[in-house]
Amino acid sequence: MARISNGVITLLNLLTLILSIGAIGFALLFYVKIGSPCEASLRMPLLVVGGALMGVSMAGLLGACCRVSFFMWIYLITLFLLIFGLVIFTVFAIVVTNKGIGNVLSPETGMAINNHKLGDYSWWMQNYVINGEKWDRIKSCLVDMRLCAATNTVDQVVGKEFEDFYKPKISPIQSGCCKPPSYCGMQMQNSTRWNMPEKGPAVTEPDCKIWSNEQTELCFNCESCKMAALDNVRREWNILAIANTCLLISLTIIYSIGCCALRNNQAYGYTKYRNYYA
Repeated sequence: MARISNGVITLLNLLTLILSIGAIGFALLFYVKIGSPCEASLRMPLLVVGGALMGVSMAGLLGACCRVSFFMWIYLITLFLLIFGLVIFTVFAIVVTNKGIGNVLSPETGMAINNHKLGDYSWWMQNYVINGEKWDRIKSCLVDMRLCAATNTVDQVVGKEFEDFYKPKISPIQSGCCKPPSYCGMQMQNSTRWNMPEKGPAVTEPDCKIWSNEQTELCFNCESCKMAALDNVRREWNILAIANTCLLISLTIIYSIGCCALRNNQAYGYTKYRNYYA
């Protein structure tokens, strides 16, 4: 049993050590390569996560493979703190993403925005995603990843009815950011160029005036785009909460195996100490 528990901990920490080296390598690559602001935002998180994983993995390897109880204690304490932090984060993710639950996109067409407003989302989500400089960084990422380039495949529908624009599959965030809202009544020239009617927009909504044919602007500052981004973040965080639950179960099992390895280390040290003086 001693060999099994220590062997499992050793194998798991070898895997996490490899992952940590990969994360640090990608972080250093982003530092060396002159990338976009979107890529630059990944540098520090990758470096911190990679460094933390490497430290924990080394402690686990020294504790399990070399049977050093001190490092095994450090490993188990770190795991306990990680489990506790994941519990707090999972509860937090569920709370901040469940305010104003409803269909932001119409289930019939997948494109029409209902009467939901930004206030339907929690204050934290609004502050974290769409306020000030944070939205500017998200917007630069959306432009950099050419979010609206995919809608160029629908240029063949020019000259047809407005609804024909949506026959090709586009994502909700493309619908919110890459075109003016349908209630504005704008005339489509191509997939990313829309002309304002001579009489002006059909309604006096701010998004109708915010729309721009500049490819770096489009409707990225529109409320419809921000709502689509918030809805996307909410879905991803709900998935993340489920993934965290699975991770918590796995970490709890690993923590239990680590406790067995610690007891084995202590028993091994006691036996070695007793045989030394026998």
